[in-house]
Amino acid sequence: MKKLIALFAVSTLASTSAIAGVAISGAASVSYDDNGTAASATTYDADLSIVGTTGGTSLTVGVDVDGASFATTGVDMSSKIGPVTIAADMFDEVSIATSSAQTSTGEQKTETVDSSVTVSIDAPIGDATIGLDDSGDVTLSGTWSGVTISHTQQTGKDKTTGSASIAGMDITLTNDAGVSSWSIGTTVSGVALTLDSDSDVTAAFGIAGNTMTVSHNAAVASTAATTLLWEDAAVVAFSTVAITRDLTSGAALTATYSSKDDSLTLKAAVAF
Repeated sequence: MKKLIALFAVSTLASTSAIAGVAISGAASVSYDDNGTAASATTYDADLSIVGTTGGTSLTVGVDVDGASFATTGVDMSSKIGPVTIAADMFDEVSIATSSAQTSTGEQKTETVDSSVTVSIDAPIGDATIGLDDSGDVTLSGTWSGVTISHTQQTGKDKTTGSASIAGMDITLTNDAGVSSWSIGTTVSGVALTLDSDSDVTAAFGIAGNTMTVSHNAAVASTAATTLLWEDAAVVAFSTVAITRDLTSGAALTATYSSKDDSLTLKAAVAF
């Protein structure tokens, strides 16, 4: 009987896979950085995203393929049953950084469980959606009069976000455990401008078939280590200028200058 059940399961899986829709997308790049006065370096990156869909159920798998072997970066499954959506994040990444490996950028000192299951209900309450995950967090989200709002109730660290387009400006507000932040984006005379609460500014515009992006990154104060996180070193203010051109080969070539270390980076990238 057990063999018959196993045979039935395998045959069902095979027939299901044969009719399921599978989409593969990805991106790859190679970068050369002269690193200013330091030694130059060449880096590579290649990633794939595989999405299998059948009916109202989909599985998304992300992999990093530029190393010695495939490295999983994400596994997510979602299924919709009437007004109920079940989403499962099945990848529990290793996020801990040991004392010898930490780089003073606020990495985690302790390992946490990143996998989760969330059940969402499209409730008939003013177009609202109510979500509940396996940790007990409750999220209420929806769009009313052009304003999108999401509120997550968590123990000691509630999070609320709101976004809207007003008078040609895209505005986003966030309050995370009592810490507020905002960002504003707009386009003026063909120049796309963004400004956020950290005083970071970005301007992007087209010039002679290229896209130029000029950014200013404000200084960041250091943060002391906690029981959960390593320290975050201070970062001085710096600016970058990036020029990108789409090539007839389908790739894009980007040259970026950074005043942080007086470096120039050349990057060739392709996405499909």
